[in-house]
This record gives sequence, C-alpha cells and structure tokens, in this order.
Amino acid sequence: MKYLMLKHYGGGPTPVVECAPMDQWTPEEISAHIRFMDDFAKRLQGTGELVDAQGLSPEGTWVRYDGEGRPPVTDGPFAESKELIAGWMVVDVDSYDRALELAGELSAAPGPGGEPIYEGLELRPFLALPPGFGE
Repeated sequence: MKYLMLKHYGGGPTPVVECAPMDQWTPEEISAHIRFMDDFAKRLQGTGELVDAQGLSPEGTWVRYDGEGRPPVTDGPFAESKELIAGWMVVDVDSYDRALELAGELSAAPGPGGEPIYEGLELRPFLALPPGFGE
C-alpha cells in the first residue's frame, strides 16, 4: 500500500506548538532538521518502505490549460498550496497503521531549540485502479 505523507508548513488543525518559519531558524537548527529527515529516509530505504522523498522550494509557477492550441496560462492567483506544502514522502507499507506510525514519527522532526515541531502531515493513500481496469 503506497501512501503520500504531504508535509505542511501550516494549516490544518491548530498547531500543538507555534513554530517559526525555517528561514528564522539558526543554521544548527536547520542542520538538525535536515539530518533527522535524512536519517528517517535512510532507515526507510533500509526496510524497503521508502519510495521517494522531496522538499519543495518556495518558488513556483501557477499553470492552467487555456484551450486547444493556446499556451498555458501562468498568471493569476497561485494555488494556496504554495505557501502550505513543504515537501513529501512516499512510502510503500504493509498497512494503514504502519503509515500512521511513520507519519507520526515524521511529525516529530526537530525545529527551534531541538524540540519537535509537531509538523502537520496529510496522509493519503494512492488511488488504486479497479480490478480488471485496462484489460
């Protein structure tokens, strides 16, 4: 079962702790956070559960189809997710409970002062095709 663990900067339920944006963290705090993420990913590589993990840059372009033969539209309001989505991790696990366990652990990544940031994660299963589809 594949799950997307979508890492959020904010949003969702009221945060357990207020955490400053990463651009306000010390270099040591950023290094500790990245080290945690790297160690977590390496552990999941070792168990065969990691499919992919990526952080996202704050830069981006909003794009929308504008009709046959016309170039895509790239202006207009950027989807709110730009300020919300920090990155993702895709895992392939044996059960929903295992996916929950990993998401909970990932939420405890360290932030300012080395304390867990209680980062909001959205856990979503990959869509499975119905049996017999495409035959």
